[in-house]
Amino acid sequence: MSIGAVIHTFAVQLADVDRGVYDDLSLRVARQASETDAFMMTRVLAYCLEFEEGIAFSEGIASADEPAVLVRDRTGAVTAWIEVGAPDAARLHFGSKLADRTAVYTHRDPVRVIAQWTGKTIHRADAIAVHSFDPGFVEAAAAALGRRNTMTLSVTEHQLYLDLNGTTLTSGIHDHSI
Repeated sequence: MSIGAVIHTFAVQLADVDRGVYDDLSLRVARQASETDAFMMTRVLAYCLEFEEGIAFSEGIASADEPAVLVRDRTGAVTAWIEVGAPDAARLHFGSKLADRTAVYTHRDPVRVIAQWTGKTIHRADAIAVHSFDPGFVEAAAAALGRRNTMTLSVTEHQLYLDLNGTTLTSGIHDHSI
């Protein structure tokens, strides 16, 4: 954790009907000084939507060698490389070569994010999942953030239902191709 990072805690009740994942999570998330609330909120959503054994947050923006979220198997090998925001093509290329599965969760305009990768070399680009949310959803969720957060997240039929500190929001989870 870098100097100047602010710790946020999340008590999460997760019910992902689409994947059959139901769990209570206790998360400690360090928001770096250079990281926006929207980016951190997208990291938390990506973690919850990808939750499985071996998942972990990296150092976030402070780490140049790892994605925002990654999954390791019991041997320590990276099995899922999960980027947040608008990573550059070189990071996606590296992550796709390293992990079995690569995904991007963005709080930005997905058309613009994908356009920056046009013509660039990205290993298995057609297999990389790019996910976005309804316009304004992440920003509205970020506005409800506190240092200590209570969150209920439900997913059914690619529809996300979020209650964050008493603020209720919904969004579709949109899938895009590179």
